[in-house]
Amino acid sequence: MLNERIKPIVMPKWGLSMAEGKVTGWLKPVGSRLSVGDEILEVETDKIAGVVEAGDGGTLRRVIGEPSTVYPVKALLGVIADDEVPDADIDAYIAGYVTPAADDDDEAQAGPRTEFADTPAGSLRYARRGEGATTVVLVHGFGGDLDNWLFNIDALAADATVYALDLPGHGQSAKAVADPSLGGLSRALVGFMDAVGVDRAHLVGHSMGGAVALRTALDAPARVQSLTLIGSAGLGPEINGDYIAGFVGASSRRDLKPVLEQLFADPGLVSRQLVDDLLKYKRLDGVGDALAALSGGLFAGGRQAHVLAGDLAELNRPVLVIWGADDRIIPASHAPQAGSKATIEVIEGAGHMVQMEKAGRVNELVRAHIGRSAS
Repeated sequence: MLNERIKPIVMPKWGLSMAEGKVTGWLKPVGSRLSVGDEILEVETDKIAGVVEAGDGGTLRRVIGEPSTVYPVKALLGVIADDEVPDADIDAYIAGYVTPAADDDDEAQAGPRTEFADTPAGSLRYARRGEGATTVVLVHGFGGDLDNWLFNIDALAADATVYALDLPGHGQSAKAVADPSLGGLSRALVGFMDAVGVDRAHLVGHSMGGAVALRTALDAPARVQSLTLIGSAGLGPEINGDYIAGFVGASSRRDLKPVLEQLFADPGLVSRQLVDDLLKYKRLDGVGDALAALSGGLFAGGRQAHVLAGDLAELNRPVLVIWGADDRIIPASHAPQAGSKATIEVIEGAGHMVQMEKAGRVNELVRAHIGRSAS
């Protein structure tokens, strides 16, 4: 029997399709004292680079994962244990550790990686995780897709049923956007909820998706139990118009990479695969027209067309606002515009994609907020 005082550090599973990851470097040396949430090593997947956080407190007793080496999900990368645990017990734990096969329990239970719902806004791709009585819907931002929640969906699904969708014009959903207004996207979201049988949900929106979630809460309050707004549009007029124009216009890796680097406090998190995947998306028929229509309707002239902060003050729903302090797309100074009733958290060392850069903290905040709201 493996020693329960010994805690493994394993290759994480970020998102629905991740099967392996590459260790790019350790942030803590052997012997470091760790607290829950400490960043201990960096991992690169086929989507993006990320940081593995300590899930347990203790001392980093062994480093097993070698930099520049690829490991399968759940492979043993390191060991955490208290100082009094004998070295012999650590060695026995490592010798006895068996990496679960890729088709073991969680893969067998996961079901389809993504599905499609027929809605009035067209066919919309979505992922569904978890089986909890509480329902959460994740809404991505401009130019994004459901993979923007790679580091969040499984954590939130620990105690909820979680949906993440591709909005019209995005990801693998229908590329035609019949109504590129904020109201049109809100109606598309409600149509999706109708199609998958969700009567009421906690909405978590990032960037443009935050404004969509907020518009939905204002127009259809009976469908929304709480709001989480992450680096959200809709709270102030300012937005990085050069980013929007650069994203819409970029047609090569050289053009797109510096645009995407503006999303992160650490631009090194933009992987080659992320750039390539977005270029493939942007080259699909209809995407250029969809992005141009949305940017023209929502962010014309480098300003936000819809500022809903005043309406939010009258909304009788729990609101959590999360921002990266180093956000270069929508300034963190917008966060207080959510009003005194909102819970506001500005996270240092993170940019616009705070839910990726500081996933552990964001997941902790969102789960606590939903737990309070559900009760």
